[in-house]
Amino acid sequence: QVQLVESGGGLVQPGGSLRLSCAASGIAFSNFAMNWYRQAPGKERELVATITPTGDTNYADSEKGRFTISRDNAKNTVYLQMNSLKSEDTAVYLCNAILEYLGRRYADYWGQGTQVTVSS
Repeated sequence: QVQLVESGGGLVQPGGSLRLSCAASGIAFSNFAMNWYRQAPGKERELVATITPTGDTNYADSEKGRFTISRDNAKNTVYLQMNSLKSEDTAVYLCNAILEYLGRRYADYWGQGTQVTVSS
């Protein structure tokens, strides 16, 4: 059974930091690209950051320089370090695991999400 379990969300003041974690089980974690998405009320889900199986990273323009995605394959865990948080970062943050090979997607799994609220 595949599980992606996010943790680390909460209430933080503007300018503060949070570190989200996503622990995966039931998959060959090191073979998966891992993504963090977020969804705010009334808005579409948006991609925040990606890390490939080889450790290459990519970020949405609004998060470059503030967020850092990383992975620990020994712990089957992906992290999202979020600094200089703004009120517009308030959203549910979701972990996503994708298995692709030669342009074909073989698996796509989602966690339940963790709430991040940035407010004074």
